[in-house]
Amino acid sequence: MSRIGPLFSGLGRPACIAYLTGGDPDPATSLAALRSVVDAGADIIEIGVPFTDPIADGPTIRRANVRALAAGTTPARIFDLVRAVREGTAVPIVLMTAYNIVYVRGIDRFYGEAAAAGADGVIIPDMPPEESGEAVAAARRHGLDQIFLVAPNTPDERLDRIIDHAGGFLYLVSVQGVTGARAGLPPGMEERIAALRSRTPLPIAVGFGIAGPAQVRALAAAGADGVIAGSAIVEIVERHPGDSDVMCAELKSFVAGLCGAVREGA
Repeated sequence: MSRIGPLFSGLGRPACIAYLTGGDPDPATSLAALRSVVDAGADIIEIGVPFTDPIADGPTIRRANVRALAAGTTPARIFDLVRAVREGTAVPIVLMTAYNIVYVRGIDRFYGEAAAAGADGVIIPDMPPEESGEAVAAARRHGLDQIFLVAPNTPDERLDRIIDHAGGFLYLVSVQGVTGARAGLPPGMEERIAALRSRTPLPIAVGFGIAGPAQVRALAAAGADGVIAGSAIVEIVERHPGDSDVMCAELKSFVAGLCGAVREGA
């Protein structure tokens, strides 16, 4: 059993979920950034496994992938990073990766190594639910949650399949398109969250486009069980090349503000 289910069950409020690209801009700085996010109060952290051609990432996270890959980040080094983060915290850790990485490494091997390192869940944005059976089985075998994205235009038949296979939480994408901080949220989020909740007991976490506390408060008030911020956090890493202390201080301040807004909006 992963740490994700108990986290949501015991929290009593929406979860503050923070994403960073693993290995960006280098292993040591990435570890410092992740620890700063944990210290700031993130309830769950997502670590992106860098890939040359991600389908769901906008320009900010694509640039982070390039920096991480240039620094020599590999899946094995991501597992080392997970292991290092896990040594200091019980916060659930979720890996976000491309299916190509999982398939090339070997599906069972990837999930086994992820579990051994201390991860709790895996998100594969480009893995269709219709073709996810082997990965879902491997996740369950190794005690991990397979987390699926639900898009604004996901049809009911596919949504039912996703719900049947999913664990941990459902990742509700707020907008059509790729990741990236946006000025506002689309209308109707409360209705979308309620409609999805009527179909599943899984927690619903909303991501894509979360840029600051105002959006976080709005999503918490709309009934989200979790709010996910990524690009706005990765931008802080990008702004401070070579200045880890300043970067970590800004990360702590920004993420603490997001997590505070989660509590205010609930």
